[in-house]
Amino acid sequence: MSLLTPLLRSGAVTDLFTDEQVVQGMLEFEAALARAQAQCEVIPATAVTPIVDACHFQNIDFPSLAVAGANAGNLAIPLVKQLTLAVKTQSPDAARYVHWGATSQDAIDSGLVLQLRAALTQTQSDLSSLIAILAQQTERHRATLMPGRTWMQHALPITFGLKLAGTLDALLRWQERLTQMRKRVLVLQFGGAAGTLASLKEKGPQVAEELAKILKLGLADTPWHSQRDRLLEVGAWYAGLCGTLAKFANDFSLLMQTEVAEVSEPIIEGRGGSSAMPHKRNPVGCAAILTAAQRTPGLMATLYASQIQQHERALGGWQAEWEVLPELISLVGGVMAQSNTIVRGMQVNPHKMRANLDITHGLIMAESVTLALAAFVGKADAHHQIEKCCHQAIDQQRPLLALLQNDPQIAQYLSAAELAQLLDPATALGSSDHFVRQVLARYKEQCHEHSLPD
Repeated sequence: MSLLTPLLRSGAVTDLFTDEQVVQGMLEFEAALARAQAQCEVIPATAVTPIVDACHFQNIDFPSLAVAGANAGNLAIPLVKQLTLAVKTQSPDAARYVHWGATSQDAIDSGLVLQLRAALTQTQSDLSSLIAILAQQTERHRATLMPGRTWMQHALPITFGLKLAGTLDALLRWQERLTQMRKRVLVLQFGGAAGTLASLKEKGPQVAEELAKILKLGLADTPWHSQRDRLLEVGAWYAGLCGTLAKFANDFSLLMQTEVAEVSEPIIEGRGGSSAMPHKRNPVGCAAILTAAQRTPGLMATLYASQIQQHERALGGWQAEWEVLPELISLVGGVMAQSNTIVRGMQVNPHKMRANLDITHGLIMAESVTLALAAFVGKADAHHQIEKCCHQAIDQQRPLLALLQNDPQIAQYLSAAELAQLLDPATALGSSDHFVRQVLARYKEQCHEHSLPD
């Protein structure tokens, strides 16, 4: 379905999970294995160069690899055969030491970890860029009044900056989790046939340590052939990030409805049009984000089910991860790219936001009057009195202010000027700006704390 890749998987991480990258990851493991074993005097030093020189995906026949992989049950077995033949053309003696002491899962898992390292690094960069743009928009709209909405209805006034700050706050937490996660998940897989490295005898730990050093990966305390929590954690991180950005996209698309019209996606040639209705400006970026969010739970369910693996090496659960995790990461990479486009170029209509605050003729500010009146008559009586006025305002289609001013039980405590001030949305923002300032301060602090790894 490559035709849909620009819509659903437009992030840079997609290019890290091509067939070529999958194969190259395994070949990098094989090249590093030869170097490590020669360093530990397990194989002759003369075998290293022929093996390393052959470890390039251009030397592999991909159609033959695919066919043979179907019969072998994985790609590593026929890949090692092709690699061995390629080495043999240069050095028959070196060919004897290809894949020495390793098992197919060592090559596949370690190759995947190398891809994950590149993906996490790219994701850190993409997330930092998105966070920076969102912080700018949050600052820009700190004082932009709009209706807050609960249960899909007007609640109390908020600022658009506060709404954006909620997303920014969550993204800063995902950034923290990403940094913490790298050390746990970017570890070598090297255990041999049954996770004991028995074929390397007493040299097993030494080779493993050297191999991890060459690949610049962490060294696990035990091989993790059938312990898949690391991959589950990676998937859960991407799924969680997708959830945060999908919540943003869902809210944004609701604010784009014709009757609301408070925001809009960027105006880009050919974007958001309809084949039938020339007036349409559809939230296509939001749709792409929400499409990924619809698929994420199913992909995560597969990763979760794959935790149940049999004994020391599994069948079924391990293989189910091969396409699922890259697909999940690619989809969320697309979500980040779409979010970046929306946040960077979003159109905000403060005048429509202000007008929408007035469509209930002041009802959105009823709580402010209730609290002010409660100081004189108590919360229950105040609530009852203001609620009665609200119902009259709805039934008679009159401004709430006029009804409040003409109510003798209210007028004896609150003057017309006081009521007008209480019904002004700008006076009822509470701690909105305080919360926005806290998030922006945390953003600036985190900018200094986190930098991309080497």
